[in-house]
Amino acid sequence: MNHITNQNPESTMMGQPTTIVAVYPTHTAAEAAVHELKQSGFDLRKLSIIGRDYHTEEHVLGYYNVGDRMKAWGKAGAFWGALWGLLFGSAYFWIPGLGPLLVAGPLVKMIVAALEGAVIAGGLGVMVGALSGIGIPEDSILRYETALRADKFLLIAQGAAYETAPVQDILHRTSPETMEQHD
Repeated sequence: MNHITNQNPESTMMGQPTTIVAVYPTHTAAEAAVHELKQSGFDLRKLSIIGRDYHTEEHVLGYYNVGDRMKAWGKAGAFWGALWGLLFGSAYFWIPGLGPLLVAGPLVKMIVAALEGAVIAGGLGVMVGALSGIGIPEDSILRYETALRADKFLLIAQGAAYETAPVQDILHRTSPETMEQHD
């Protein structure tokens, strides 16, 4: 079931910062959405993806960073490796309550900042801190955490309203399970 929610109808203002979050059931569907955005000319430096898909009988062999790129091995290594080549910034986190998360894109910096500020936040979860830092309300964050626990993928596009308006149309064509706009 697809649905698009606009949290603020006045988001059509040109400079209004906007975040689009789409939930995909598989890494294949999320990867197809990334490629659609790339083909459309969307600035991939404003795109993040989060997922767990870390279930495997084998243990992860490791990861490495080369500049701003990371390669991962395991069940979804090819998927994550391809994204690391497209998106800027990548990391592997172990988040209490969520377990292992692979994150690519600018959201990595927000999660690191949330981890560094965890003592100051006083019990505020890392994902709540990172996602609320980009303007996502807590009730939506709880739904996104539930999606991650169910091994789904979050695709997050950020930018001014004029940049993200076409993103909604593009992502709608890729059939996400849900899509929301946060202003």
